[in-house]
Amino acid sequence: MSTLTATGTRSAGAPDAAPAPALRARHRRNRLRVLLFLAPGLVGFAVFLVYPLVMTVWLSFTNSNMISPAQFVGLRNYRFMLDSDPQIWQAVRNTGWLVVIMVPAQVLFALGVAMVTARLKAGAGVFRTLFYLPALAPPVAATVAFVCMFNPSSGPVNQLLGLVGIHGPLWFDSPSWSKPALTLLALWGSGTVMVIFLAALLDVPAEQYEAAELDGANPWQRFRYVTLPAISPVVLFATVTGVIAGLQYFTQAMVAAQVANGNIQAAPGYPDGSTMTFPEELYTSGFNQFHAGYACALAVVLFLVSMAFTLVLLRRASGFNPQETQETPL
Repeated sequence: MSTLTATGTRSAGAPDAAPAPALRARHRRNRLRVLLFLAPGLVGFAVFLVYPLVMTVWLSFTNSNMISPAQFVGLRNYRFMLDSDPQIWQAVRNTGWLVVIMVPAQVLFALGVAMVTARLKAGAGVFRTLFYLPALAPPVAATVAFVCMFNPSSGPVNQLLGLVGIHGPLWFDSPSWSKPALTLLALWGSGTVMVIFLAALLDVPAEQYEAAELDGANPWQRFRYVTLPAISPVVLFATVTGVIAGLQYFTQAMVAAQVANGNIQAAPGYPDGSTMTFPEELYTSGFNQFHAGYACALAVVLFLVSMAFTLVLLRRASGFNPQETQETPL
């Protein structure tokens, strides 16, 4: 540091003087310039995310039909959700089934197809294209085509099963087979996840497989200790996004029920409420029954549950990598 001598000169060891007014003005202009460039993004974030989220939370405490002025009712919507809604628990069970069964099945199926494709020496491009094509179809069109294929009376799937002596089920017309049929639909359209897994598998160094094979590792050990640690971030990504998509499962269930029922004006959940998901209950309350306040309460609960699942999965992310679970020395 500089110090000042009696004559007013600066000696070594004294702190630097405060920035000059011109320097402070230049810093202020730089900050304003940065805010000016960020303004479109900040405005869009506030208008299309923050404001709808705040209004959804506020409307969840009101009795609103989006036409007349909203009336504050406190926790009445949440109490109705827990005690009086006759369809909410069936929607919760159906959504939970999809998250617990459909999401792991989709991740494992996409990973298996990617591993098979990565090992192919010839025809890998054709095989990869065939599995990825269903993911390119719009969800509504893909669901309509899939339900028609599984039509119990005229669909080609049951006809092929009949050729080998198997009596095909009713699929989307059966309460016990509707959710497994939706799971098959999800597997059929898992091409995007498969391509992501394939890119991760092709990025694993071949030297690691060769070293593991020289050490006597069998195929399962090579997968457990070489492949899985290398692709664990991709597995976590596919699981988190799959759980969020499962909690928000709406389009395919709604379209499949209407096509199978043959009436696009029919109530969601056909047959017998077996395909009624939590988002469908939200949609029915908000747009069919015009209970916007209650629909907002359902949306808040769905948001909190999705965030809780995401946080739990991220906290347990180390479980995907056995190297991260080893104890570190003290």
